[in-house]
Amino acid sequence: MTSSRPYIIRALYEWILENSCTPYILVNAYGQGVQVPQEHVKDGQIILNIAPAAVQGLLIRDDALEFNGRFAGIPTPVYVPIGAVMGIYARENGQGMVFDPEKPQPPSPRTPTAVVDAGAGKPAKPSLRVVK
Repeated sequence: MTSSRPYIIRALYEWILENSCTPYILVNAYGQGVQVPQEHVKDGQIILNIAPAAVQGLLIRDDALEFNGRFAGIPTPVYVPIGAVMGIYARENGQGMVFDPEKPQPPSPRTPTAVVDAGAGKPAKPSLRVVK
């Protein structure tokens, strides 16, 4: 199954806003594909205010969260793969959710994968045999 994380993030984002609170996300700033202003990273993490008044063009897609924000008055595009979102919570009371680190998803049984011959470093040829 696909990750439930983007669905939970969207739901909590709306819930936090409906309760007149400010949604913050905690991000693994060193995660693969993360684009955040590194000068604001502390201990490998960054906390981002994603309230409508703080960002422009917020998109919470199934694979990533992206928006344009301002950091020290400088407009900055932000891109965070969903797996790098470590949590979402309300600034005012801390209510929200922290996520376990995501494990890589195994390939779908319907997705063909190439078998690699360890000695040659190239895909092995499929072999068939007759079974009686």
